[in-house]
Amino acid sequence: MEIKLFINGEFKNSSHHTLKTSYDPSNGLEVAKYHVPSVKDVDDAVSAAHTAFYHSEWKSMSQEARADILLKISEKIKERSREIVELEIKDSGSTMRKAKADVHNTASFFKVMSKVARELKLHEKDEAASRAGFSINSREFSPIGVCAQIIPWNFPLVMAGWKIGPILATGCTTVLKTAEETPASAYILAEILKDSGVPAGVVNIITGGADVGRALISHPLIRKVAFTGSTEVGKEILKSVAPHVLKATMELGGKSANIVLNDADLSLAVDGALYAFLYHSGQACDSGTRLLIQDEIYPAFMEKFLSRIKDVKPTLTSDPNAGMGPVVSEKQLNTIMSFIEKTKQEEATLLCGGSRVTTGELKNGFFIEPTAFLISPKNTIFHEEVFGPVVGITKFKTIEEAITLANDSKYGLAGAVWTNDNEKAHMIASQLEAGTVWINEYHLLNPGMPFGGFKQSGIGREMGPEGIMSYLEVRHVWESDCNERSKKMWFDAIF
Repeated sequence: MEIKLFINGEFKNSSHHTLKTSYDPSNGLEVAKYHVPSVKDVDDAVSAAHTAFYHSEWKSMSQEARADILLKISEKIKERSREIVELEIKDSGSTMRKAKADVHNTASFFKVMSKVARELKLHEKDEAASRAGFSINSREFSPIGVCAQIIPWNFPLVMAGWKIGPILATGCTTVLKTAEETPASAYILAEILKDSGVPAGVVNIITGGADVGRALISHPLIRKVAFTGSTEVGKEILKSVAPHVLKATMELGGKSANIVLNDADLSLAVDGALYAFLYHSGQACDSGTRLLIQDEIYPAFMEKFLSRIKDVKPTLTSDPNAGMGPVVSEKQLNTIMSFIEKTKQEEATLLCGGSRVTTGELKNGFFIEPTAFLISPKNTIFHEEVFGPVVGITKFKTIEEAITLANDSKYGLAGAVWTNDNEKAHMIASQLEAGTVWINEYHLLNPGMPFGGFKQSGIGREMGPEGIMSYLEVRHVWESDCNERSKKMWFDAIF
């Protein structure tokens, strides 16, 4: 498969004809060759987005027409779902079940965005601020303009949908940069966008590394940057955009606390805890990688946990029943293994796992055993994001201690609490410094609700009304309802 640049509605070779290769992390086989854009190509993409925003039918297109396009995209994703699932499995190391869920959720998100576009009110009179005989006050909302959007490799199709959906709903334009590890599904999405009637230049899609990202966000025509990725990269992006005072939304790292109270249902809490840190081999920013267990329940919980974790086995993603696949690359594997070795050196208790899997049919892939340590806040992995199938377990005595431990983090993306006491659950949720808190659940999201983090887990939100509003500028329009000069006594201040 050859993946070209999608610029101004056309698929193009890179101007310097540089191609790189993406590989299947399950077996090391080639998935695709992709064109790496030059600085000129980046400029062409941004210029196309700029022209589409200011000098095309897109700017004057009705919300109904935009909504129709979004609905077509949703339908076409469903039509090509089998093809996209196969690519997501090979390209990102997703299991069949995870890839199917990603395609379904992306199609659903575009459908939700269609409804949002149809109902979006871009002009609102504020009755409370208005007064008959004096003034009529309104809010007008305008699309922010040309956006630079950068997505990670862990959920490539979903992240592309999260970024592009609001662009189309609000009337912005964009250049989306996908990760080098996972260029395939966004290429199919580009074909779908074109087939669905998205005008040329509205959405441009390129693939590249940090150098391409820097060229994109530093372009003088960019008005907003939306980034999903690590906190450290997010900090560098914020430094870059600060001199230009660009709008920015950042969905960054996490080290989410998963709290299990004494009265929790063990059958739910154990499987929920495993799902929280092993889904997609732990490569989710909201993963529950700090598991906090109340002391009275700890022995019973751990007996079930260590028994149940044996049922989660790294498996080739070509197996439709695989529950846990590889990590995305050798680089990521080495990073995870260095955290595991460091935790061992810090004398934390290794409860299970801790090794790379290199036997049999898995020998050419990047597989790591499900790994659990008994840790304290003194251990590095209590604080640092591993982004792999590794959980740190910590005991606590009181609810107050659990809340303190949970909030002892520079991150604040997500968290969860497991208990049969609903009042207690909501009390704890209200005190967690996290953008999403689950009660007796994990990982599930709602496109009508905001997703993002406190503290160093980000700025702004994806999804929900908050995610839509981040792509709009608001204008206050004051209309006089007092048109007699004799009544405008404030004019007299200068006479």
